[in-house]
Amino acid sequence: MTLFPAILSVLAILFFILLAALGSASEAAVLAASRVRLYHLAKKGDTNASSILKLQAKIGEFISSIILLNTWSITIVTALATGILTHLFGTAGAVYAALGMGAVITIYAEVLPKMYVYTCPDQVALSFAPFFKLLLMVMSPLTKAINFMAQESLHLMGIKIKQGLSEAASAEELRGAIELHTGSSGEAEYERAMLRSILDLTTVDVTEIMRHRKTMFMINIEEPNQELIKQVLKAPYTRIPVWKGNPENIVGVLHAKDLLRAVQVHKGNLEELDIEKIATPPWFVPETTTLFSQLAAFRQRREHFALVIDEYGDLQGMVTLEDILEEIVGEIVDEHDVEIPGVRITSDGVYVIDGTLTLRDLNRLYGWDLPDEHATTLAGLVLHETREIPEIGQSFMMYGFRIDILRRHRHQITQLRVTPPPQDKES
Repeated sequence: MTLFPAILSVLAILFFILLAALGSASEAAVLAASRVRLYHLAKKGDTNASSILKLQAKIGEFISSIILLNTWSITIVTALATGILTHLFGTAGAVYAALGMGAVITIYAEVLPKMYVYTCPDQVALSFAPFFKLLLMVMSPLTKAINFMAQESLHLMGIKIKQGLSEAASAEELRGAIELHTGSSGEAEYERAMLRSILDLTTVDVTEIMRHRKTMFMINIEEPNQELIKQVLKAPYTRIPVWKGNPENIVGVLHAKDLLRAVQVHKGNLEELDIEKIATPPWFVPETTTLFSQLAAFRQRREHFALVIDEYGDLQGMVTLEDILEEIVGEIVDEHDVEIPGVRITSDGVYVIDGTLTLRDLNRLYGWDLPDEHATTLAGLVLHETREIPEIGQSFMMYGFRIDILRRHRHQITQLRVTPPPQDKES
């Protein structure tokens, strides 16, 4: 081999190693680039960001192009190196070429490019976007043929390929992004909790946040008007369910402002008021309604109050727009709210808790992880786990917590003592 062809071969080897490195960097950049950041850039008109998003949506075709590029590059590099080294060292040169080029390709065409890209994937992806377009245009016919043969081979083995991320996978990816939200301060944790709660709106039913019918404030329409008005004025609520005959028979929802307007129209003559006509028709929603659906329904109907019923049409409770908003931002207390304490923490770190307190609220307030799939309240969790109605004084160990039954009214557990695991007590 003369000098000039040898120099050309060395230059070709360097070129194809560089091309393989570029392919490896491109693959890592597209896979690691933040879809959220790219989406925001694309919304602002960044064409490169739009191109990367399209590549991520059709990642299989892009990966096939990169694999094809790298395979050809590595094959050519190995062939050229083998030719040069066998000319210099004979048959042993093939071994030297395999070992030497294997090390060079691994370090400079695989590890080093990807190591660099992972430090700034978004910037690299945006910078390489024009190269991606050219690569796909050149490789498209071959990659389509390769993908077709690969998919048909998988179909023959009974394996089906789904394009893109499933809805569940997308949600999990978003949850992961929320957990990576930087900051360890209370404000950052509050932001993370809010974002998690927004995602939970599609999986939580209204029964998990509603006010149960036993604790609802309602008025009997058959009582004298003067007594009804007195109850409305004393109540800390603006919208009040009205029943007739029995508390299960809700005939309307009385708005305090509507009542005051009617009193003004009748110039204080309370006996002429027909409060049942003043009340608006009740709006009933099934207990299986998710918070997201209910929030959308509140917006569409421009209402803030709904009554929850089960599959038999029996009243279960009530849910308001404020209840759903509190799931996102936390407890909202105004000057008219009646604050009913449900938790008392003793000096030794033990919690005395009302049985009606929801597991979601306890988990959110104290960072616990009590399961709420089969029960809504703490008392409900005890009943679900024990499969019995426990007696006062009984104790149970559940999910690392010690739970003692303090009070019971008939078949309802009304107060419990909860001793969290040692690490939770210390926190």
